[in-house]
Amino acid sequence: MSLNVGERLKELRKKNKMTLKQVAEKTDLSISFLSQVERSMSSVTLTSLNKIAQALGVSIHDFFPQNHIPKASILRKEDRKQFKFENSNFIYTSLVGDMEDPIFEPMIATLLPGEKKATPYGHEGQEFGYVLQGTLTILLENEEHDLNAGDSIHINSSIPHNWINRTQEPVQVLWVNSPPLHLGGSRP
Repeated sequence: MSLNVGERLKELRKKNKMTLKQVAEKTDLSISFLSQVERSMSSVTLTSLNKIAQALGVSIHDFFPQNHIPKASILRKEDRKQFKFENSNFIYTSLVGDMEDPIFEPMIATLLPGEKKATPYGHEGQEFGYVLQGTLTILLENEEHDLNAGDSIHINSSIPHNWINRTQEPVQVLWVNSPPLHLGGSRP
């Protein structure tokens, strides 16, 4: 399922009566970048999307289709929904299903080849990642660490961090955020 995050961003921004400048100031993202995202001329990472959601006072899930949310959830493999942000190398598959008020959020993140750089940034919470396939490069402050299939990482999210795929093969990672993305967590 391909999402037009830009249209939804513009809709939520206008609903909150905010200008691009106000969103830029709250997110440390440039006005021109936000404008390009709104016009579907640039992709947005989950990290940036989470910053935007926080600035707008909404859940990151407000950018995705919503269903009724029960108190428990079993998510069958065939029922998982994948989201690929327009013009991005990132595919996000939430494993939460319809769980009500989760305190953490597991996901499968697939990073396609082609990422060259990323800027580490910190936020509230903790994150756990387990590499299922490929080699993931983790940026922790000024250090880089390559994690291979079977390797894992558990970090305090306040440490500036990010991750990228510098290889020519897809990288697949089981990632768990706490708090969940919709409660203020971030993309791994």
